[in-house]
Amino acid sequence: MQFGVFTVGDVTVDPTTGREPSEHERIKAMVTIARKVEEVGLDVFATGEHHNPPFVPSSPTTMLGWIAARTERLLLSTATTLITTNDPVKIAEDYAMLQHLADGRVDLMLGRGNTGPVYPWFGKDIRAGIPLTIENYDLLRRLWREDVVDWSGKYRTPLQSFTSTPRPLDGVPPFVWHGSIRSPEIAEQAAYYGDGFFANHIFWPKEHTQRMVGLYRERFAHYGHGSPDQAIVGLGGQVFMRRNSQDAVREFRPYFDNAPVYGHGPALEDFMAQTPLTVGSPQQVIDRTLGFRDYVGDYQRQLFLIDHAGLPLKTVLEQLDLLGEEVVPVLRREFAALRPAHVPDAPTHASLKAARDAAVAEAAADPAADPADALDAVGAGAEVGR
Repeated sequence: MQFGVFTVGDVTVDPTTGREPSEHERIKAMVTIARKVEEVGLDVFATGEHHNPPFVPSSPTTMLGWIAARTERLLLSTATTLITTNDPVKIAEDYAMLQHLADGRVDLMLGRGNTGPVYPWFGKDIRAGIPLTIENYDLLRRLWREDVVDWSGKYRTPLQSFTSTPRPLDGVPPFVWHGSIRSPEIAEQAAYYGDGFFANHIFWPKEHTQRMVGLYRERFAHYGHGSPDQAIVGLGGQVFMRRNSQDAVREFRPYFDNAPVYGHGPALEDFMAQTPLTVGSPQQVIDRTLGFRDYVGDYQRQLFLIDHAGLPLKTVLEQLDLLGEEVVPVLRREFAALRPAHVPDAPTHASLKAARDAAVAEAAADPAADPADALDAVGAGAEVGR
């Protein structure tokens, strides 16, 4: 199981000091956080994509390329890449380039974002959000899997004999997670292709996440990729820790009360009771996170949000120390002990390449097989995580 953090990259006033970091400071802080993620033994760093204040990560591949050069084993991902307003040709080329620079330590989460005005900023209509998602991803998959693409659709100009460059590393496209807060269509899309499904799991009660993940698992099996419990699931989560739970609540409360998203709304205690937000001791975070399995089943990736709402960098790094030293080692051990042997690990470039090579060898032994089916199989089914 993979553990890591994701950032939305907000520039927010610290309510306890009144100080607002500059964009430069925030960008540099995100890089520092990513390097600390690797230092403390976590697996994944993911950055959001936003094109409006108060957010700064408008170019995820630029940031992740910089981080790739300064890390050795850290998996680099997004949370999310906007499949609706980015040109799929540019996504294909940018993330293939990043994949080469990072020696395969790349996957990405695709989503529609949560900022409605971004659609007209990039010449798109928000009313076409779901159709854009479907059409653009279909093209993206073809660009990564076919050397020469002829294509026409509704939302962009046609392509004739087009080759996306560079080609994916080792001929294996980055693994794709489809991220969603509330849209069953996205769970269906992830299931159809046998890709991963990432439930945001921050703002909604557990029953909502349970329904979304359950739908994805059911449809994953329907499309023949494996049993429901072999579907590839990721979860978000939101934590703030101190060794004493009362200290954690007292310190985090002003940040919660003034947060751009949920500030000036429910009380902290109510929000913790109704959502997966956990503010308390490391043991409380362990217990709450292990409880996620009770309603989503065995899953492959857990990412925590720890750096938002104006929290100073020093505090965020302290959170990472607690995650790396006290929380994640226990979670790794406990989740591994509970997981049945037939449930796959999270896909990596190495596991996807091994699955592709095995499928190619199998196809070569069958004169009637289509070699192209070998690449189509990568990213679909239980074997991708082995």
